[in-house]
Amino acid sequence: MRHLVLAFCVAALPAAHLLAQPAPADQLAAKLQRDLDTIAADARGVVGVAVVDLTSGRRLEVNGATVFPQGSAIKIPLLVELFRRADAKELSLADRVTLTAADRTGGSSLLQHFSDGGSAFSLHDLAVPMVVLSDNTATNMLIDRVGMDRVNATMAAMGLPNTKLQRKMIRQQDQAAGRENVSTPREAVELMVKLSRCDVPLTASSCAEVVRLLELPKGGAFRQPIPAAVPVAWKPGSLDGVSTAWGLVRLEGAPYAIAVMVTFGDAEVDDVVRRVSAAAFAHFRQVAGATPLGARIAPALVKKPGPPR
Repeated sequence: MRHLVLAFCVAALPAAHLLAQPAPADQLAAKLQRDLDTIAADARGVVGVAVVDLTSGRRLEVNGATVFPQGSAIKIPLLVELFRRADAKELSLADRVTLTAADRTGGSSLLQHFSDGGSAFSLHDLAVPMVVLSDNTATNMLIDRVGMDRVNATMAAMGLPNTKLQRKMIRQQDQAAGRENVSTPREAVELMVKLSRCDVPLTASSCAEVVRLLELPKGGAFRQPIPAAVPVAWKPGSLDGVSTAWGLVRLEGAPYAIAVMVTFGDAEVDDVVRRVSAAAFAHFRQVAGATPLGARIAPALVKKPGPPR
């Protein structure tokens, strides 16, 4: 009898082994995780990544909870707060601000070349160069009207307490004093997920306008691996040794949100962001229009985005 039981157990082993295998979609996601881990390990510097599949809710991370300096990517929370305050009637997007010599800020800024007192811009119009040109003068003018504390309070209320605007643009003395603009890959990607579903304290029209502004054309390492026909709402950031990007990639059949951050980097820091973006897009292009088992069907029949898990 003992021999019969042993024989039965041995015979059942292959079937049990097969049942223990991960599903094909899980195996494919594991490959992307390995690719991200390899890119991070090979990079000179510290790399953080968070990716959310907006169809399945699957999340992948590298150093997801690590706090990174953000550069201009922090302008996305500022943009959200601008529209939140407008929706709350605390200010109007049509309010006009006159640019003065005191507003002029170096770095990436077209407005720094405008005359003292010669131009007035609506708050909405200031948001355009802030997003498209990463204009630091426009950004600092908006910070004056919107308020750093208000930005941080809204991020905290949204469950993003480590996403903080703590200084104006081009303020190395503030950086030296520890007042850096920061976030984590996990929180940055969560903000992009929330924007994708309008799960933010904005009206539907304001949420749509924030996404539209972020989709306005701009160049950068993160955008390069993604075909121009694919809508991408995103904002890059850079400092010496730092490169970041927060993005919402609306690939048909496989939309995803992603945040990439590199610090302590070298001259190749932007290439790290490019490689992460390329790996993520290659994965989701493979997933687009496929069932969980990998068979390709009409994109309209693929499960629509649901709440992340």
